[in-house]
Amino acid sequence: MMTAANTKQPPKGFAYIWFAYTGFIFIEPIVAPSWHNWLIALGAIAVYFCIFVIYTRACDTDSPARFWMIAATFLLGLVLFPFNLGTITFFVYTAAFLPFNIASTRRVLMLFVAEALIIITETYILRAFFHANDSYWFNAIFAIFLLVIVGGGNIFFAQQKRADGKLRLANEEIEALAALAERERIARDLHDVLGHTLSVIVLKAELAGRLIDQDPQRAATEIADVERTARTALAEVREAIGGYRARGLAAEIEAARRTLDVAGVTLILDSAAESVPPSAALTAAEETVLSLALREAITNIVRHAKAKTCRLNFVSEQGHRRLLVEDDGEHPLIREGNGLRGMRERVEALGGHISLERERGTRLLIELPLRPAESAA
Repeated sequence: MMTAANTKQPPKGFAYIWFAYTGFIFIEPIVAPSWHNWLIALGAIAVYFCIFVIYTRACDTDSPARFWMIAATFLLGLVLFPFNLGTITFFVYTAAFLPFNIASTRRVLMLFVAEALIIITETYILRAFFHANDSYWFNAIFAIFLLVIVGGGNIFFAQQKRADGKLRLANEEIEALAALAERERIARDLHDVLGHTLSVIVLKAELAGRLIDQDPQRAATEIADVERTARTALAEVREAIGGYRARGLAAEIEAARRTLDVAGVTLILDSAAESVPPSAALTAAEETVLSLALREAITNIVRHAKAKTCRLNFVSEQGHRRLLVEDDGEHPLIREGNGLRGMRERVEALGGHISLERERGTRLLIELPLRPAESAA
C-alpha cells in the first residue's frame, strides 16, 4: 500500500496503481452474489475513486484537503464495513497515507491506535447489538494487523524520503555556498595575482614607449623586463587556476563536516585524520577512491543512521593506508546497494579491501596497499 509513494506527493499517474487494492471489495459480491452486494461494492468503488482523485491532486499541490480525504477514506470504511467486510481495505489505505502526510511519528502512531480502537468499537457494537457473526471480529483483527504492517512500513519509507529530501537540500546548499566561496576566492586570487603584475607591465611598457627614441638601450631593457614580468604573471595564473581543480580528500572531509553539521551529527577527527597527506602522497586514483568512499559513507550516515557522532580516522601503517569511518547510529540490515557495491569495486581495483561491521553503530574500514616507495620510506 503506497510504500513507493513520495512524501506527500504520489507520482502523477503512477499513484493510481494503488487503487488496485480496492479489488478486495468485490470478494463478497463474488462469493455471495446479489444485486444488493454488487450495488454496495460498485457504489463504494465510485465514491472512493472520487476521494482518491481529490487526495492525489491535493498532494500534488500540498493542499490541506489531503487530510480531509484521509478522514473521508476512514469514514467510508466505517460506514460500509457492516455491509461489506472487504471494505476494511479503506482502513488500510488510511494507515498507508498517514505517515506520508504527518511528519511526527508519535502523532502517526497515536492515530493508528485511535483507528484500531474505533474499528474494535464498531465491531463490538455490531456483535453485541446487531448480532453480527464472528466473521466481523476476524476481519476487524485482520484489518488491524494490516494497519500495523502497512502503516509501520510506511513510517520507515516516509522517514527515509524525508531524510533523502533533507540530504538533497543540504547538498544543494553546500554546493551553492561552495560555488559562492569559489567565486570569491577566484576574485581575490586574480586580484592578488594579476593586479600588481599588470600594473607593473603597463608602467614599464609606457616607460619603454617614451624611451624608445631617447634611449633605445634602456627601452630594450624595459621591454625585456615586461617580458619577464609577463612570464611570471602567466606562471602565477597557471598556479592559481590549478587551485580551482578538485582538492581531493581534504576538501571531501570538510564537505563531510558541513553535511553532518546540517544533519545534526558531530564529526570527530582523530589526530591522524586532521593532517591528511598531501596530494603528492596519494595517486590520483587513490585520492578519488578515498574521496568517493568517504562521500558514500557520509551519505549513508545522514540517510539511515540517526547518529549523533561520526568518527573519522586516516592512518598509514603496516603497509596499508586506512580510512576508518564510524558512527553511533542504528543502521538497518539491508542488502548491499549500488553505492557500497561501487565503492567495493573501486577499492578492490586498487588491490584494497573494505570491511563493514554493524553492531553498535556502523564501522566502515577501507584499506589500500602502500606503494613500494612509500613502504620503504
